[in-house]
Amino acid sequence: MSATVVNRADRAGRTGLVHRVLGPAEERPAWQERPRLATRVGKVVALVGVCALVAVPLLVVVATSLASPDEVVENGGWVLWPTDPTLATYRDILSGGTITHSLLVSVGVTVGGTLISLFGTITLAYALSRDHFSLRRPLLLMVLFTFLFPPSMLPSYLVVKNLGLLDTYWALTLPVAINVFNLVIMRGFFQGLPKELYDAARIDGAGELTVLTRIVLPLSRPVIAVIGLFYAVGYWNSFFHAILYLNDSGDWPLQAVLQTVVTQGAALGGNSSDALADTGALAAPQSYQMATVVIAILPILVVYPFVQRYFTKGVLTGAIKS
Repeated sequence: MSATVVNRADRAGRTGLVHRVLGPAEERPAWQERPRLATRVGKVVALVGVCALVAVPLLVVVATSLASPDEVVENGGWVLWPTDPTLATYRDILSGGTITHSLLVSVGVTVGGTLISLFGTITLAYALSRDHFSLRRPLLLMVLFTFLFPPSMLPSYLVVKNLGLLDTYWALTLPVAINVFNLVIMRGFFQGLPKELYDAARIDGAGELTVLTRIVLPLSRPVIAVIGLFYAVGYWNSFFHAILYLNDSGDWPLQAVLQTVVTQGAALGGNSSDALADTGALAAPQSYQMATVVIAILPILVVYPFVQRYFTKGVLTGAIKS
């Protein structure tokens, strides 16, 4: 009997505490109330609408790239659902010429540039995160100054020209090797690591390089993966630097060729450095353009799901700690 009384009193006490904290149901804040049916329906409709705005254009791009030239012409240049899907357009594009070469250039620039950027960002962020580094504050101020006052196109071009980087792929990587935002995120992550790890390593006689490679980097895989994806997406989608620094259009990466194809209506294929010409692409230019778009976005779509799980732990932790 006494246990029953105690349980009832405990429930009554908890109920009273809830009422004292939250108040009556009609006095609760709006964010603590159960959404009304109209609100829930509106959220579903809005979510479906946003998904449709993203999915339908992507579906049209993929469908047009898979449609036959005759079907593309009959439908006025756009196809929502191809009746006879074919990969002939992709075979024509990847059989050789400008697109194949530009795709290899994009892969090389993306991989090489991402490795260079990660190396520079990791080493500089680690140096700026150490309190005993005497030049930490002036270097940090210099880095933040470039973030607040980025260089314009003309000074950047003159620097690249005076360094002898014109018409080389180094011009696509070295001028943008370190992104200040990514540097700040990684520095904040390094600062958030327990200081006891650094102290224990120094007591054991480990140098800075040993601490970085054996302690910091294994614990920083989430932020390294996220920052690496940021750099890779930036290099893969970059086209303006190629147009600005590479005079030979035959050496352009895929995005620069795609920009020329879509905005200026140039045809695809061919090995000429003076023009992008291919007579077979003139039959249905929209299908060739859309196939190039699919090829351009496919690598990022494949890589992104493997890195998505690191976003919250990597970026938010670094941003909060910084």
